[in-house]
Amino acid sequence: MYKAFYGLTDNPFSIAPNPHYLFLSDRHKEALAHLTYGLGETGGFVLLTGEVGTGKTTVSRCLLQQLPENTDTAFILNPSLTELELLATLCDELGIKYGENPSLKQLTDLISQFLLANHEKKRNTVLIIDEAQHLRSEVLEQLRLLTNLETDTKKLLQVILIGQPELQQLLKRQDLRQLAQRITARYHLLPLSVEELGFYVRHRLQVAGRHEPLFTNKAIKVLHKYSGGIPRLTNLLCERALMAGYGQSKVPVDHKMVNQAAKEVLGADEVIESKRWPWVLAGSLVVAFVGVLLVLQQLDGNSSNQQVAAKVEQTDSAQTVNTQASSKQTSVKPQAPKGIEQSILRTAMSSAKQIDHAYAALFGLWQKQPIIGLTFCQAATEQGLACYQQQGNWNSVAQLNYPAVVYLYNNAGDNFYGVVVERQGEQILLQLSEQQFWVDKAWFERHFAGTFEILWAGADNTPREIGPTASLSHAQWLENSLASIQQRPSRLLSNFDQQLSQHVMEFQRRNGLKADGIAGSQTLVKIHLLLSQHGPKLSRTSSQASFNLSRNQSKSIVNNASGQELS
Repeated sequence: MYKAFYGLTDNPFSIAPNPHYLFLSDRHKEALAHLTYGLGETGGFVLLTGEVGTGKTTVSRCLLQQLPENTDTAFILNPSLTELELLATLCDELGIKYGENPSLKQLTDLISQFLLANHEKKRNTVLIIDEAQHLRSEVLEQLRLLTNLETDTKKLLQVILIGQPELQQLLKRQDLRQLAQRITARYHLLPLSVEELGFYVRHRLQVAGRHEPLFTNKAIKVLHKYSGGIPRLTNLLCERALMAGYGQSKVPVDHKMVNQAAKEVLGADEVIESKRWPWVLAGSLVVAFVGVLLVLQQLDGNSSNQQVAAKVEQTDSAQTVNTQASSKQTSVKPQAPKGIEQSILRTAMSSAKQIDHAYAALFGLWQKQPIIGLTFCQAATEQGLACYQQQGNWNSVAQLNYPAVVYLYNNAGDNFYGVVVERQGEQILLQLSEQQFWVDKAWFERHFAGTFEILWAGADNTPREIGPTASLSHAQWLENSLASIQQRPSRLLSNFDQQLSQHVMEFQRRNGLKADGIAGSQTLVKIHLLLSQHGPKLSRTSSQASFNLSRNQSKSIVNNASGQELS
């Protein structure tokens, strides 16, 4: 329903397992490493636990893909079985044939014969049991007896138990102490952190075709608050929040939409209210106290207050002449925000509620125009441009040095939208609807919601990724570009080395990207944005200085390497 609105090609937050959306956080990778280590040893039991929805099954499926080809696997998803039923299910999974109404001994003998034959063929046998917290103690004991079959160096059956935290308690029972002693590796999978949750959401959106962020930073934090970092709950909340944004025709998804999604999915309104009432009570007491003070002051100094009010009124009238209210006059000397007549500014803020007006103004700065029926990014692509959305502060906007649609809010918390057109020092030229105002950095940061969108010329002939297997010309271009941004000398490379990977990670950490040392699509876009000289700029001075440094370093290195600079 909402895919076209958000520029998606698929539903990114379906709770159905889809290998295309596989996301391995650092926690998942560590869990996978523990399981792999456990299977690589002499065998026995390996234990993976975690809360519902943390991704245990995802880890197990990833493990199955990494097992060597000489491995036979049995996967049991419903462990609420008797000893006889468990052994029969294991035979079914391994393709072991048995007669009607077999006894426990007959099935055990057949499995033992299969394991011995597999060992002779130099094949491994792995049994994976999901939801293992439902296993009965007598069934677990039967599993332990199966692992008694062994050679001098290893056990012939390796068992992976996957379950909720209750499984850990089950294995602490006195009658299961022998099994517990055979666990060679164990790992408890924790929920995602706030940072990991942000990466998780962006990853799923990218797989579904949207490469610019869709959720604000505050929305991610509220999402983590309600989901607890559990991926499955996150999917449910994100799905409902996207529906809310689609219904309101608003991008990006903000924290208010996530709050509404939590009410619908989790019934979270009662929880919110119960946590809010102490603050409401404290606020009421403060307001009452301040009110009493104001009454006392008014009785004591009514005449002096009237004089001050008169002076303020005269000052505001005199300052009206400093207002710049024309969208066509951008070369006027910047005025401090105190020179902006407040009533005119408030009126402009009230009229800037439609983001489409801000998009139209930004297109105009590029000598382009919006296209009816297309989203902002789709219209940009049709006209040879690319769009980019980011969360950050004023320094993030200034660093990219492009005019930007910015998401703002007034003192009442209501959203409005503007375009940052130009900057001169600490002064910012902000367009609200058809009017432009010079405001200072402090005013901007008080009202900035943290999300902004820009247009840029895009980059041709850019690979999807530059990593250890990249060509020398691509690796050298990456080195030159990072050296320019990081203001250090470029090096002449012979390959994508460890030092370049470290420079990539440093750049990624500084720009809020996943620090994996490989220049993926998001990293490459950010590099191009920082170095590109095409299109309008907020400040031409800083842009030209960066461009000259980049060109000088790139020419020197590329000429020495007899290569070609990536365009």
